[in-house]
Amino acid sequence: MRPTKADLEAARDRLVPDVLPPEGTFFRVLFCGINPGLYSGATGRHFARPGNRFWPTLHRSGFTDRQFSPAEQHLLAGLGLGITNLAPRTTARADELTAEELREGGRRLAELVERRRPAYLAVAGVTAYRTAFGKPHTQIGPQDETFGPARLWVLPNPSGLNASWPIDRMAAEFARLREAADALKEDG
Repeated sequence: MRPTKADLEAARDRLVPDVLPPEGTFFRVLFCGINPGLYSGATGRHFARPGNRFWPTLHRSGFTDRQFSPAEQHLLAGLGLGITNLAPRTTARADELTAEELREGGRRLAELVERRRPAYLAVAGVTAYRTAFGKPHTQIGPQDETFGPARLWVLPNPSGLNASWPIDRMAAEFARLREAADALKEDG
């Protein structure tokens, strides 16, 4: 059942729990969104708003053998995949976040990556990444530096509002990340 307008408004500032693989299992990729939207806050699921392209992109890129729904986010853990956000609180729009909230989220993310040690951290949203980490010239793709113990990849924001990245182009970038993460598993 879709959240009502009242459900969405009541979801403001809620937290959506991280989805993480069990400790001690191979953690391929931690996907990091900017922050949960009200739809995600109302449902308790990441990338839940209809029109968000995260789930179709994940499938088209080969991370999943079929398109999962947000209600199936728990299945990612068994694939060595996880989801978190830079800023944990839900808002109607990402531009409601302050630069300080993004920087604080970056510090929280660093602690999570150090503790859980994914092979890759994949931040979905280059503008938020630039703000959170003070790296104004970062481009989409693999980064030369690591993020603690994780290799770093910056992905396009899968929001349906990101018209500069059609889904096929986005899926190709996600596929590059999948191939790199798969190569690590084969080597390790």
